Amino acid sequence: MSQPAHKIRTRTLQVTIWRNSGEKGNWYSVTPSRGYKADEGWRETDSLGFDDLLAMAKLLDLAHTWVMHQQQADAKGRKESVQAVA
Repeated sequence: MSQPAHKIRTRTLQVTIWRNSGEKGNWYSVTPSRGYKADEGWRETDSLGFDDLLAMAKLLDLAHTWVMHQQQADAKGRKESVQAVA
C-alpha cells in the first residue's frame, strides 16, 4: 500500500491526504476518519458524531490549504522541468 502524502490530526479525528499521479500530473484525495477504542484495540471509522462535525470541518479546511499549496508547488515543478528541457 502506498504511503499518505500528509496527515492532519486532532484528538481522535484525522484526515489523510493521498497523492495520485496521472498523465496530467498529480491529483490529491482526502480521507476523513475518527478513531475509537474497541476490545481488540484502536479502530477507525468514517462515521462522525455531532460533536465531531466542526472539528472535522476545520481539519478539512487545513487539508484544502495543504493540497492547494502542493498543487502550486507541483505546477512550479512542471514549469521548471519544461524550461530545463527547452
